Amino acid sequence: FWLKRGFFFLSGQAIAARPFACSQGDIARVVGMASQQEAGAANVAPLHPKAEVLSSRAVTMLLSQMRDQAANQRSFVDGADRLMNILAEEGLARLAQPCRVTTPCGECDGLVQPDTSKLCIVDIMRSGCILVEAVRRLAPDCKTAKILIQRDEATALPKLFYSKLPAGVAELPHVLLCDPMLATGGSALMAIKALVDAGVQEDRILFLNVVSCPEGLRALAAGAPGVRVLTAALDERLNEMKYIVPGLGDFGDRYYGTC
Repeated sequence: FWLKRGFFFLSGQAIAARPFACSQGDIARVVGMASQQEAGAANVAPLHPKAEVLSSRAVTMLLSQMRDQAANQRSFVDGADRLMNILAEEGLARLAQPCRVTTPCGECDGLVQPDTSKLCIVDIMRSGCILVEAVRRLAPDCKTAKILIQRDEATALPKLFYSKLPAGVAELPHVLLCDPMLATGGSALMAIKALVDAGVQEDRILFLNVVSCPEGLRALAAGAPGVRVLTAALDERLNEMKYIVPGLGDFGDRYYGTC
């Protein structure tokens, strides 16, 4: 079949095509979201030269579902889990190596994922666990570390309470640090320090993150310049309470229902 002037032509018969229920306002909003994605990707380099913003309609759709203040816990968890799957896949892909693939019909260039038995994923508790579990589903033989850092709500300064790293973490080629929100950067920097103190080189660390802001990216660039960052969104700024704007609220509280 083929389409011409609003009609499908199938076996010589013209069948009227049903129009899309899409207004000019809908189109403008979609174009606007795409422009925001592109702007975020373009604006990240001056903030952190080793940071990357994911750009896709799927990421925007799921983030929109999570950002909505009217979303109940079920809706938030659904959007978060689906987005974590995308971020986990993209994180592993950043560690992949070029390869040559022989197909049934020829050859092509490709990527081979890393040896996940030599991968360590680090949970900055508690919200980091959500992203860690998405990675573990893809790499069930990876090593897992736990770091508990509590932010003082009055000063916004972090405090390290607990750290459990796997033996030989310094010899592993890749470490994925997981925390959904990058606000001031204090918690991420403290977790990175714990890894560096254990012998991990900064250039072996990839920080996976859902929502970031300029202040957090600048802090990471200054305090841990060798660490790469992969984020699903670059938002505008921090407010006076050190929350990301527009952000999505407290990730852990909305996911676990402790709002």
